[in-house]
Amino acid sequence: MKLLACVILAAAFLRAETPFVGRWDIRVTTGKETYPDWLEVAMKGDQAQVRVQPRTGSVHPVTDFHLDGSHMTLTLSPANKGRPEITWDMTFASGKFTGTQKRGGVEMARLEGVRAPKLDRPMPKSWTKPEPIFNGKDLTGWEPFQGENHWAVENGELVNQEHGADLKTTRKFSDFKLHIELNCPDGGNSGIYLRGRYEIQVAYETEPDNFHSMGSIYGMLAPSREMPRKPGQWEAFDATLVGRTITLVRDGETILDHQEIAGITGGALDGNEAEPGPFYLQGDHTGGMKYRNIMISVPK
Repeated sequence: MKLLACVILAAAFLRAETPFVGRWDIRVTTGKETYPDWLEVAMKGDQAQVRVQPRTGSVHPVTDFHLDGSHMTLTLSPANKGRPEITWDMTFASGKFTGTQKRGGVEMARLEGVRAPKLDRPMPKSWTKPEPIFNGKDLTGWEPFQGENHWAVENGELVNQEHGADLKTTRKFSDFKLHIELNCPDGGNSGIYLRGRYEIQVAYETEPDNFHSMGSIYGMLAPSREMPRKPGQWEAFDATLVGRTITLVRDGETILDHQEIAGITGGALDGNEAEPGPFYLQGDHTGGMKYRNIMISVPK
């Protein structure tokens, strides 16, 4: 009993002395640009567990870190033959943290972290009638960004003819129900970003696990069931996002049921999670993607 009490006290002490416990939306500022990252520090017993979502790629655990009161350091990526290590050095004060990102000991960016919002909102009692946000005729209401545009409208379908720019809506949304139909070729890779921050993976490439397969929230949530591959065929996603809780239905089968999205995924436009954001379709991986019948409902 005395040993258990000591363990509990040790965990409580570590938590109290570690203000970094929680989830953090991070703004990374270099001399040329600003982009989002994400950090989570969680306690398992008296042990801290850390994971990071960098600018691109997937969220991953960090094992090389040090917590000392209001100061934290971690190795974002270890050194290899072609690149020195990348580290973060952060100091907590007044409810947020600031710090630096270094490559080989040389500062390359500034860090600013704020606590990620809980976004714990009740399910709306009613929704508006679904309305199209793609008119099937042209790109009205959509705009390409980050690359050369290869998106076009063909036969009422939104087609990415070859890899190039991503495509986002000019409107922004908070909570919603989205219906979207997609056709992904074999070997294709795209993504549907909700609020511009959370990617529903759209791909028929070979992936290592279900956290990166068709219908996953990339790296964050794996589908609850495996469904047949349908390269070159039309499929439908119905996504309901309220706060950070998602339900995703694929071809009539629920594959994510009221699951919490912990944080932004790689490729997010920003880390302002409490704010509305656009939908965006990833076009910078492969061509050949097609989308159609994109419909939206919002709370009344």
